[in-house]
Amino acid sequence: MSPEEVADVYRAYLFGAEAHEGQKRKSGEAYIFHPLTVARILAELRMDPPTIIAAILHDVIEDTPTAKEQVITSFGEEVAELVDGVSKLTHIEFDTKAEAQAENFRKMMLAMVNDIRVILVKLADRLHNMRTLGVMRPEKRRRIARETLEIYAPIANRLGMHGIRMELEDLGFLASNPLRYRVLTDAMKKVRGNRREIVGKMEETMKERLKQEGLPSSVVGREKHIYSTYRKMREKKLSFHEVMDVFAFRIVVDSVDTCYRVLGAVHNLYTPVPGRFKDYIAIPKVNGYQSLHTVLFSPYSVPIEVQIRTDDMDTVAEAGIAAHWQYKSKESRNSTAHQRTRQWLSGLLDIQQHAGNSIEFLENVKIDLFPDEVYVFTPNGEIREMPRGATAVDFAYAVHTDVGNHCVAVKIDRRLMPLRTELINGQTVEIITAKGTRPNPAWLDFVVTAKARATIRHYLKNLQYDEAVTLGQRLLEKALRSYDVDMQSITKKQFNVLLKDYGLESISDLLSEIGLGNRIPALVARSLLQSKTKKAEIVEQDVGGQHPLVIKGTEGAVVSLAKCCRPIPGDPVVGFVTSGRGIVIHSETCSNVAEYRKLPEKWIDVQWDDNVEGEFPVELRLLVQNQRGVLATVAAAISELSANIEHVIMEERDGLHSSLSFIVAVTGRKHLARIIMRLRSIDLVERIHRMHH
Repeated sequence: MSPEEVADVYRAYLFGAEAHEGQKRKSGEAYIFHPLTVARILAELRMDPPTIIAAILHDVIEDTPTAKEQVITSFGEEVAELVDGVSKLTHIEFDTKAEAQAENFRKMMLAMVNDIRVILVKLADRLHNMRTLGVMRPEKRRRIARETLEIYAPIANRLGMHGIRMELEDLGFLASNPLRYRVLTDAMKKVRGNRREIVGKMEETMKERLKQEGLPSSVVGREKHIYSTYRKMREKKLSFHEVMDVFAFRIVVDSVDTCYRVLGAVHNLYTPVPGRFKDYIAIPKVNGYQSLHTVLFSPYSVPIEVQIRTDDMDTVAEAGIAAHWQYKSKESRNSTAHQRTRQWLSGLLDIQQHAGNSIEFLENVKIDLFPDEVYVFTPNGEIREMPRGATAVDFAYAVHTDVGNHCVAVKIDRRLMPLRTELINGQTVEIITAKGTRPNPAWLDFVVTAKARATIRHYLKNLQYDEAVTLGQRLLEKALRSYDVDMQSITKKQFNVLLKDYGLESISDLLSEIGLGNRIPALVARSLLQSKTKKAEIVEQDVGGQHPLVIKGTEGAVVSLAKCCRPIPGDPVVGFVTSGRGIVIHSETCSNVAEYRKLPEKWIDVQWDDNVEGEFPVELRLLVQNQRGVLATVAAAISELSANIEHVIMEERDGLHSSLSFIVAVTGRKHLARIIMRLRSIDLVERIHRMHH
C-alpha cells in the first residue's frame, strides 16, 4: 500500500477503537481485537485498502452509536456501503429464529451482488468468530457451527477460497462433533508419523525425474484436512484407513505448457489409473479453480493423487475470488474466476425475484452451494456447467428463463429424450420449445437447480393468481347481477371501504380471494352494496344468485373437477366453493352432494358453456371375457374414436371373466356415448358402465 493508504487504515483503527471504547468480547478482551483480526485475515489475502478499512469498521454501525453518515464523512461512500452491507439485520422483528437467520442471509447475499467484497469481510468475520467459539455455551456453539458448515464454508468454496473453506470446515467440525474431531486428529497424527518416510522418498523421486526432464517445479506432499476425511468416510461408507490410503502431491510450475509436460513426465514415472484423469485447466470448475488431476499406481501398492498447476492457479485455488484484487495491475489474469462469480451472483438475483420468502430463498441457494459439476455442450458447441443430477429442464432454464418456460422436448446427442433425463458429461443438449406451452408442476419433482425451481414456482404462483382473479371477477359479477347491479357501477370508494375492512391491498387481491374460495361472492356483493344509497334496495337473496356460472373448461387450477364423480360436459353439475382451491365441480348425482347440501352458503349454481374446450377424464368399468388380447382390442377401439387412455387396471374376477377399469379423456357426453356404443359392439365385452363413486 502507498503511505496515504497506510495512513487511512491507521485512521480507521483509531476511529474503530474510539467507537468500541469500553466494549468487551465474551472472552474478556477489548472488542477492537475482533475487527483488527478480521482486517489481518483480509490483509493476508492482499485485499484492497477499502476492504481492510471496512473490516476494521464492520461492526461500528451495528454495535455502536456511530452513524453511517460519520463513516461516509471520514472514509467515503465506498467504505460506508461495504460496512453497511456487512452489518446484520437487527431492526426487523421476525416470528422465528429460522426466519430471522434466513432474512439476514438474504440481505447478505443481495449486498454481495452489489459488491463481492461484502462477503469476503463476512467470511473473515465468521472465521475469527469460529476461532474464538470456545467461550460460547455448547448449544449456541453447535448452532453457529452448523450454520458455518451449511452456508459459509460452501460460499467460500463457491468463491474458490480453499484456505478459508478448509479452516471453516475443520473449526465447524470441531465445534459440532468435538469427540469425533479428537479421535480423527489422533489417528491422523499416527498415520502421518508412519508414512513420513515413504512420502519423502516419492517426493524425491518425482523431483529428480522432473529435474532430468528440465521442468522447473516445486513438489509438495499434500495433507488431507480433517473434515474432508470425515465427510468422505460418511458419504462413501469407508473406514479411516481406506480414506487415508492415498498419498497426495501438489506440483506447482511456471506455465500452462509446463503443466502438460509435467503430466507426461509423471505418467512415464508411474502408471496412471484409467478414468481418473481430470483436466480442470481446459474446463475450469464453476468457482474458477484450475488444475490437472491424475491418480497413479505407486510402487508401494497405494494410489498417488497428483495435482499439477501454475503459480497463478495455485494462488487462485487458495484465495479464489480474493486473488482478483492481488492482480488488479495485471488485469485479466484471474478474469475467469471473477466472471464466473459475477454470473453466479446475477443468478442469485433471479432466484431472489422468484422466491416467495427468505426461507425459500435460503433453501434454493443451499441447493446451489454446490454439488459436483457436469459439463455439457449447447448445439453451438458452448460449454455449460450444470450441477450433478441436473436434468434437461435445468439446462433449459440455465440457457434462459423463456427457454425453460416454453420447453416441450429435448434432443440429447441428437436423440429425443424425456425432459427428466439426467445429463452426463460431454453430451450435446438441444432444447425444443413451442409457443403457448407453460411450466409443468410435475417438473418440481425432478429439477435440481435453484434457478429452475424458483422460476417454476414463481410462474405457477402467478398463474394461479391470474386464474383466480379472472374467476373471482366472474363470480362477483354473477353475485351483483342477482341484485340487478352491474359491476361497472360500483365506485372505487365502495371498493376501498371493503378492501380496508378485509385488510387487502387491491381489487385484484379481493377478486383472487373470491376465485380461490376464501371469500363468498354473495357476501362480498352484499358488503359492497351496503352504502347509504343502496342499503334500502338490498333484498335478501338466495346465496347462489339467479344466473348460473358458466364453465368453459379453460379456467385452469381454480376450477377443478371432483375425482369422486368425474363430471363431463353435458352432465348436470353443481359447484362447491372450497377454501384455497376455488370451485370444485360435482355431478348432481354424486353421492357426496347430499353431504355438502348441509352447507348451502358454499354451493354455487353452475352450467357448462355451449362450446366447452378441452378433454375431461371419465371412468369406465368393463366386464370382459378372459381371453388373450382382450385388453389390446378394447384399447384399440377407444383410441379409434380419438380418446386418450390415461390409466387402466385389469383384475381377474374368475377364470372366465376379467374386470377392466379405464380412465378415458373425452370432450363431452356425446363423445362418451360413441365410445360406449363402439365398446358394446365388441363380442368379448359383456357389460359396461360409467363409474360414479
